[in-house]
Amino acid sequence: MVNETREFITARAGGCCEYCQMHQSLQGATFHIEHVIPRVRGGVSDSSNLALACPSCNLHKADRVSSQTNASTVAVVFFNPRSDVWAEHFEWDDYTLIGKTEVGRVTIQALDLNQERRIKIRQAEQLFGLFPP
Repeated sequence: MVNETREFITARAGGCCEYCQMHQSLQGATFHIEHVIPRVRGGVSDSSNLALACPSCNLHKADRVSSQTNASTVAVVFFNPRSDVWAEHFEWDDYTLIGKTEVGRVTIQALDLNQERRIKIRQAEQLFGLFPP
C-alpha cells in the first residue's frame, strides 16, 4: 500500500478504527487498511472502498459483507464506513457499544465489538482523553 494512501485513510478516520472507534495510538499493532467490500466480492482498491480497521475488526470481518443476528435468519449488511453515518447505527452506553439499527446490531455481533478486552481498552482510552471518540 502506498504510504500516501495509508496516510490519507488514517487521517480521514482520525486515527480510529472506523468500526469500533478504538484509537490506534494506544495499540501495539498497526491498524489495517481494509476493503469495505472485499476484493473477492468485487471491491476495488481505491479510497472510496478503503477503511482504517483495528486488527480485531478486520479479522472478524474477513471477506464478509453481511451476517445474521441471533434474532434473525435474514442476512443484514455490515456498517459501511464509506456510505453509512456511524451515529445513526451506534451509540455508547458507558463503555458498551449499542446497535440502534439492525445494521449496527449485526456489525456489533459479527465483529465482537463488546468483548471484554475491548471494554477494558475503552476504559484505558478514557484515561488518555481518547474515549469516547
